[in-house]
Amino acid sequence: MPRGYMEGPASEEAERSAEEAARVKHTQPKADLHAAVYGCTDDDPEPHFLGWLADVDPDELFASGAAWGVTVRRVAAVRD
Repeated sequence: MPRGYMEGPASEEAERSAEEAARVKHTQPKADLHAAVYGCTDDDPEPHFLGWLADVDPDELFASGAAWGVTVRRVAAVRD
């Protein structure tokens, strides 16, 4: 009688993969997402981190001309 796909080496590999995924899930904490403000400035015309949304007003930065191309991104980070 022929062996089915999920018998033998295939089932062993699937079981090993499931066990590995379960181990990784328990060892890596889920990252918290925080709102970060990115934009361009005269000092650095490439988009870069300007500050956390709670600390920086993106509308004020743009209106004052201190930064342009201002965006708010959700980033994974540990925040003090």
